[in-house]
Amino acid sequence: MENLPPVLDPQSERAGMSLGARLFNVLATPGDVFEYIRGTPVSTANWLTPALILIVMSWVGVWLVFSQDSIQQQLREITDQAVEKQIAKAHMSDQQAEQARAAAAKFGSIGSKIGAFVAPVFAGLAIPFWWGLILWLVGTLVLKGKFSYMKGVELAGLAGMVSVLDAIVRTLLILIMGNLFASPSLALFVKQFDPQNPVHGLLAAVNIMSFWVLLVRAIGLAKLSGVGLAKAAAWVFGIWAVLTGLLMGFGFAMQAMFAR
Repeated sequence: MENLPPVLDPQSERAGMSLGARLFNVLATPGDVFEYIRGTPVSTANWLTPALILIVMSWVGVWLVFSQDSIQQQLREITDQAVEKQIAKAHMSDQQAEQARAAAAKFGSIGSKIGAFVAPVFAGLAIPFWWGLILWLVGTLVLKGKFSYMKGVELAGLAGMVSVLDAIVRTLLILIMGNLFASPSLALFVKQFDPQNPVHGLLAAVNIMSFWVLLVRAIGLAKLSGVGLAKAAAWVFGIWAVLTGLLMGFGFAMQAMFAR
């Protein structure tokens, strides 16, 4: 009798997907990764490990960026411009203006550096829970999927591996171009980027890495909810567009209010 090949159990095949494999495969074949985690117990490592990698890589990038003289000069120029606007707006006396300039020279760059080191911690640890909540609510209430909130956090956390690549690419662009605002977005084509310019802000939002993250989240949502990718992507990209619009609108409204 001819020997037949053994029948492979898909569950046993997936059982060998290690954490390292999940972290790398989510960049190339995210569907396989999310299909795997859908049938496994909740694992803290799925969201915590990408978060820690993002924080460390971002801190390394921040250290490299702020060690550049050209970036230090750019920071000083940005601080000086902001101070001069405040001086003109408040009609300060010469003595007050000098005090304001001295304070800005002493503490201005410190605030920027602190913010640059704190932001990765927020991005790594808070965003998975925030987007996990959104994906869980959409997936269970709208798309009628059956998965826990922490599965949504795992999904969002694993998608954060794309953000690790974003941090690396952004650091390289800043170092190569000597521009603190360089990013893999349409803002890359703006010679003199102004963060207070609404048009420049919109161009910066059109970021290829952001769209990659959203696509990975959509693939994960589709897998966990058992729906088509198009439907999941419509919700993920739509919610991102609304949230981004609201945040940008609020920021520009605050700028206009304080500019009066």
